[in-house]
Amino acid sequence: MIAVVIPCYRVRKQILGVLAGIGPECDAIYVVDDACPDQTGALVEEECRDPRVRVLYGERNRGVGGATLEGYRAALAEGARILVKLDGDGQMDPALIPRLVRPLEQGEADYAKGNRFFDLRGLDPMPRIRLLGNSLLSFATKLSSGYWNLFDPTNGFTALHAAVARELPFDKLAPGYFFESDLLFRLGTLRAAVCDVPMPARYGDEPSSLVIRRVIGPFAGRHLVNTLKRLFYNYYLRDFNIASIQLVLGILFTAFGTTWGLRQWAAGSAAGVVSSSGTVMLAALPVLIGVQLILAFLTYDLQNVPRTPLHRRLAASDA
Repeated sequence: MIAVVIPCYRVRKQILGVLAGIGPECDAIYVVDDACPDQTGALVEEECRDPRVRVLYGERNRGVGGATLEGYRAALAEGARILVKLDGDGQMDPALIPRLVRPLEQGEADYAKGNRFFDLRGLDPMPRIRLLGNSLLSFATKLSSGYWNLFDPTNGFTALHAAVARELPFDKLAPGYFFESDLLFRLGTLRAAVCDVPMPARYGDEPSSLVIRRVIGPFAGRHLVNTLKRLFYNYYLRDFNIASIQLVLGILFTAFGTTWGLRQWAAGSAAGVVSSSGTVMLAALPVLIGVQLILAFLTYDLQNVPRTPLHRRLAASDA
């Protein structure tokens, strides 16, 4: 059973067209009205005749993540096998759902997400501010999740295997715009296999509720926290290997060389004395060693991306 979850907030103009485009491969559709002031849920109940559609109402606005999780819970309770998340603003083509769920059906991944950056020719419609922001967020998400093979982390066109969804701590996932990035971090802690699925970028006249200047600070802070958590979980709590040592020594050597070198430079400048070559080398050598160790750790981390689907391991353990 493939279930589609559509969180709705101010998408009254687009929602009926989105629903009409969902093909017969989907067995259930959950429209989650996230306390929408435009009463999107009521419109769907009045105008949509698709028997697969069920409207859920939130008592208060919880954000895209909170609305999506409510749809996930309902779909899981009714036996869904794959959970597709589709935005209601028309920026995602429902006709691509079969392509999105294929890696899960073939046992190649636990979670698939759209990637609008695969075909560079299709990026012309994307606003340049979104293009820049997405590039920066992609790098931050690679650090915080450990999925160095992914791009376009805020893409909300996703498919999640139900067996893996049941392993996720829904109560800990970010309810707002950070939902997709936080979900990748949580999937990383489970060592779930994640893949990108190419999709075109589509933009119309729909308004965006995401204000870049308001989220850049909170996003940076959350990515930093998730990065530290990931490194601790993967390299010091669950495992301890050569990369664990490389990271600690790399940070210590770099910090020592930088700090000591700056102090010697400041003292020499105040006294009007030029630092000797030995002093310069004593500062530079630890920095060079530290950078090499950090690069060695990053090389290991790049190769440590989860490849084996978790839902297959779960099925084998239950057999």
